[in-house]
Amino acid sequence: MTPFEMSNRTQVTEFIFLGFSNHPRLQGIFFLVFLAIYLTTLLGNALIMMAARVSPALHTPMYYFLSNLSFLDICYTSTTIPVMLVNFFREKKTISYEGCLSQIFFFVTCAGTEGVLLAAMAYDRYVAICRPLQYPILMSVKFCVSLVAGSWLCGLVNSVTHTALTATLTLCGPNQISHFLCDIPLLLKLSCSDTSVNESVLHVASATIGLSPCLFTAGSYVLIISAILRIPSAQGRRKAFSTCASHLTVVVVFFGTANFNYDRPSEGYSLDVDILVSVLFCVITPMLNPLIYSLRNKEVKGALRKLTKKHGFSNENSN
Repeated sequence: MTPFEMSNRTQVTEFIFLGFSNHPRLQGIFFLVFLAIYLTTLLGNALIMMAARVSPALHTPMYYFLSNLSFLDICYTSTTIPVMLVNFFREKKTISYEGCLSQIFFFVTCAGTEGVLLAAMAYDRYVAICRPLQYPILMSVKFCVSLVAGSWLCGLVNSVTHTALTATLTLCGPNQISHFLCDIPLLLKLSCSDTSVNESVLHVASATIGLSPCLFTAGSYVLIISAILRIPSAQGRRKAFSTCASHLTVVVVFFGTANFNYDRPSEGYSLDVDILVSVLFCVITPMLNPLIYSLRNKEVKGALRKLTKKHGFSNENSN
């Protein structure tokens, strides 16, 4: 950039989202669909949290992690969907510069924390199946709290680093984001300053916060599956696998959509495809998590039935 261009640049104060702009006549339908998804996500995850709290059968490390995952998914979707819903009614779909940085901070925090938390849950399943006699000692309350706190700390440190580096970028226009949310790679494309440090830190974070939990989880399940296959009875194998089937499904959905969202070629994809892939990762996955656990887990289904019956009876008594 020449000195003349530097002196005449205009600082970006807001961003315009281009997501869903290809279908102006469908804005009302999009609003209803995403509102239904958001309400389903809030209700499903809130029920999981309530069931894990009030049901004695769910006062175990596995469901302690699950309730934290549900809280995380509520935060995750609340970072992006409310802004999206408001923008469906606005001709100019904008977000302020400060609002964009705030969205990046919370979005990156939740995504990073969830990856590490899923790895912690994989370790819990490994201990339960491969070292069952030591499970009460290895998965103590203090250790479980430390794992959850460590997951949030990893997500926060990662997010603070990226947000601080993103805030140092010089943005002189254009201010159009080909998406429905703010994300670090999208702002790097809009920067007119050197982004080499940001990109280097992004690659390091992808390896530590993204790839490492994925590899740790995969390694845990290699050991889990090999241990299950050594169980002599078919009934024993089915029972052992059922204790980790829900978590394994959530892991595949989360890391699969995350990999497709961030590790695909940047060229050759239309705006609609980019939006669809991100919707799967940012919107659909948090909605599916409580459904997967409630559909595949008898203990969760039983706790939810008791919770809904108790709530129904209390309403009848109050009437």
